[in-house]
Amino acid sequence: MEFSGFIMKNFSVVILGAGVGTRMRSSLPKIMHNLSGKPLIKWVIDAVSSLNLKPDNIVVVLGYGADKVEKYLSEINIKNLKIVYQKEQLGSAHAVMQAEKVLKNYSGNILVLSGDVPLINSKTLSALIKNNDKTASSLTVLAAEGTNLFGYGRIVKKDGFLEKIVEEKDANISEKRINLINSGIYCFDKNLWKALSKVKPNNSKKEYYITDTVAILKSMGKSTSLTVTKDENEVKGINNRLELSQAEALLKDRKVKRLFESGVSIIDTSKVYISYDAKIGQDTVIYPGVFIDTSVIVGKNCILKGSSYIIDARIDDGSIISYSYINGAIIGKNVKIGPFSHIRPGSVLKDNVKVGNFSETKKAAIAKNSKVSHLSYIGDAEVGEDVNIGAGTITCNYDGINKHKTVIGSNSFVGSNVNFIAPVKVGNNALIAAGSTVTRDVPAGKLAIARARQELKRRIIK
Repeated sequence: MEFSGFIMKNFSVVILGAGVGTRMRSSLPKIMHNLSGKPLIKWVIDAVSSLNLKPDNIVVVLGYGADKVEKYLSEINIKNLKIVYQKEQLGSAHAVMQAEKVLKNYSGNILVLSGDVPLINSKTLSALIKNNDKTASSLTVLAAEGTNLFGYGRIVKKDGFLEKIVEEKDANISEKRINLINSGIYCFDKNLWKALSKVKPNNSKKEYYITDTVAILKSMGKSTSLTVTKDENEVKGINNRLELSQAEALLKDRKVKRLFESGVSIIDTSKVYISYDAKIGQDTVIYPGVFIDTSVIVGKNCILKGSSYIIDARIDDGSIISYSYINGAIIGKNVKIGPFSHIRPGSVLKDNVKVGNFSETKKAAIAKNSKVSHLSYIGDAEVGEDVNIGAGTITCNYDGINKHKTVIGSNSFVGSNVNFIAPVKVGNNALIAAGSTVTRDVPAGKLAIARARQELKRRIIK
């Protein structure tokens, strides 16, 4: 990776994720708690994986709840991922020591991060690694200019250079006034392992602090340096559910700002949720109550209204969503959904389709200009163009063992309160009389009436 002619050396990554996370008050490992739809550990992995120069190895140090984390990591299939274990939590240096068996003979830089610091920016990491190379340092520490100092180690400088890092529990009064805080993110060269072997638990917690490597490396005649980010939010650790919520708010605020800049209108930013990865087109308007979860693409000139929840969906230009739930669907242009519609996975609604009040679709392909306006369920179905589905229509797709498909041809008219007992096919231009229960195929152009003849009998009044 080049920086104005400077080529960054290869690097590997060690991510510390063995902690119990007691303050989360959870049986779930802290690094597995979700932030905007993905676990904290995945945010850190994504940050290092998005660098132009990819890491040679990503080593994750696990401890508490290792089985749950390991299962998740195996499912997301990260290249060059390796897992090591810290059976006893004896401090940050001790945690990094567990990676020595994997990286002892590695000659590149070693980037050390915490698995609970999810908002770190890949550009900041690039600058950190670059600085370690350019200054020929054995260690570069990422620091931040902080306003919320509690709980963070302080960076002590001398003549502008890194002198030492003091943990807050061990800091004196003057050191606690320092506003340059330690992020817990470091870039080491191959001297890391030698320095770690000299760390002693000479502190109030009797733990092995990785911060002690600063003084150790200096005593070995090695240079140590510093990189500073002015955005302290980048290095905020997540230690409890309040901090997790605050990180969500930060992500949303960043997202909302970018959307405003790109031409999206949000009526009340305090009453919407928009995932970090949402893609929303120009001149779309988002009203209060909308919840846009992960993997959502919304086109231009759309209107999203009311208590609508959208996840894993694509909505094309000019569509209107009102008070509806959309999951795993593809929505065409100028589609109207709602109010109170449920569009389930596998639904594909083509241009100008309307799905209205209290209607539901599932694995349904509905061609352009067709309408499912009221109180209907269309599941495992294929509906042609310009079809009108009357109120109360149901595709009876499940026989108790298997699902079956209903096909309704273009330009057909389905009256109210019709039941299609799948599998069944209706040809083009057919008319299905209201109240029918259709059990056999209906040829094109035919009128189908499938209901018992009405009888009138004398009413007996007791």
